[in-house]
Amino acid sequence: MCPWWLGYLLACPLRRLVQNPERLLAPHLRPGMTVLDIGPGMGFFTLPAARLVGERGRVVAVDLQPRMITSLTRRAQHAGLADRVDARICAPGDLGVSDLAGQVDLALALAMLHEVPDPDRLLAEVGRVLKPAGRLVLAEPRGHVSDGDFETALDCARRAGLDLVDRPRVPLSHAAVLQRPA
Repeated sequence: MCPWWLGYLLACPLRRLVQNPERLLAPHLRPGMTVLDIGPGMGFFTLPAARLVGERGRVVAVDLQPRMITSLTRRAQHAGLADRVDARICAPGDLGVSDLAGQVDLALALAMLHEVPDPDRLLAEVGRVLKPAGRLVLAEPRGHVSDGDFETALDCARRAGLDLVDRPRVPLSHAAVLQRPA
């Protein structure tokens, strides 16, 4: 698990020079959407997603670490986005999002799946909360995840009923967009 204090480095504005969250997310988001951000840390992708979904949209951010969620909540308030961000502490093995079954337009699993002991279980839970034709953007850092391990993650997503629809270029990462059948 990523230590909480590393969250400050991951949320650093300089990271935008390499991975621009708006550029990565904009093709997948529209105003009014519901987004699930899994393992958001301190909100590097959460806050841009909240801006992109607009006033009628919502981003549910779930993390195991209370300090990450506390910082994310503070950053959302400071940015004027607190009304769009539902920050939740989840439990190991349970995202705590069963209330979202069939309601999520887009799920984000960015640089976190390699830290999960049971990716099949997590991706099955994601599959249950996605709407028909809902999508998952999955990205893993090349420095931590080999090509073969990323392919294994894609196999887990397929077992969860998600179909591969794209392999976008994300700097320093393996990436895929998967979709729940319509």
